[in-house]
Amino acid sequence: MNEVEASTETPPRRDLHGWRKAALELGPLAVFFAVNALTGKTHGLYPATAAFMAATLIALAVSWLLVRRLPIMPLVSGAVVMVFGGLTLWLQDEQFIKLKPTIVNILFGTVLLGGLAFGKSLLGLVFETVFDLDADGWRKLTLRWGLFFFVLAALNEVVWRNFSTDAWVSFKVFGIMPLTFLFALTQVPLIQAHSIEKPEDAPADPV
Repeated sequence: MNEVEASTETPPRRDLHGWRKAALELGPLAVFFAVNALTGKTHGLYPATAAFMAATLIALAVSWLLVRRLPIMPLVSGAVVMVFGGLTLWLQDEQFIKLKPTIVNILFGTVLLGGLAFGKSLLGLVFETVFDLDADGWRKLTLRWGLFFFVLAALNEVVWRNFSTDAWVSFKVFGIMPLTFLFALTQVPLIQAHSIEKPEDAPADPV
């Protein structure tokens, strides 16, 4: 291969895995919970919201520095955090940051189910999945995740409207993520049943 051909090759895509991905996704939530535990009794949700916004921006910046791109879900969620967190601080109204999970989950649910209505399975785009499924598998998995996002939105509405702020913060940190993880585990049989085996390289012709 000559130098010109080598220079036009697309570099391999870098992804976050393991503890780095978990830390960047859960770090802002941990900061939100910790600051609320320290200041919530006297200052309400406002210091925690400001810390959550700062931690979200830092997580996005670190993600960009590590892989030179921003995954769709953290990017969209971060944008909603900035908007609704900013409204919370500006208007001194905790309702806006409490609405954030509802808005994000409805948004993703609408995108997935709306895509299905037009014959498109957008789950791979939203989650940047690393597995290959047949068309029926993508359709079923997209439908399930789309409905699950709406369930999360409904749960958030029930909790923040009927329980204390501290209870809602605990649900946001220790409820939504475990529920999402458990739901993802229940989808493993579907993924295995509809996975497409990648063909192995054909053996070289005998000399």
